[in-house]
Amino acid sequence: MSKGIWIAVYEKIENMETLKKYASKATVAIGKYSGKFLVRGGKNITLEGNQSPRTVIVEFPSFADAEKCYNSSEYQEAHDILKGTVKRNLQIIESV
Repeated sequence: MSKGIWIAVYEKIENMETLKKYASKATVAIGKYSGKFLVRGGKNITLEGNQSPRTVIVEFPSFADAEKCYNSSEYQEAHDILKGTVKRNLQIIESV
């Protein structure tokens, strides 16, 4: 079975304290759906395209698990914390 991968590329972060509050709640929701963080910020260089202040990659057992996590009430509660404080792109991608 193919795994589900969340890729969140942040374009702008206005408040790091708000991001920390989000991350705390989101981590609990992600754990509930067996998500495993592969990348969570850290050192990076941009070789093509626009610089991003943060990238997060999470691996789930399946695409369906990744989608269920995103749509869960637990994750949406965390997501609500971010409103108006970040600009990001988040995709769920089926792994090979």
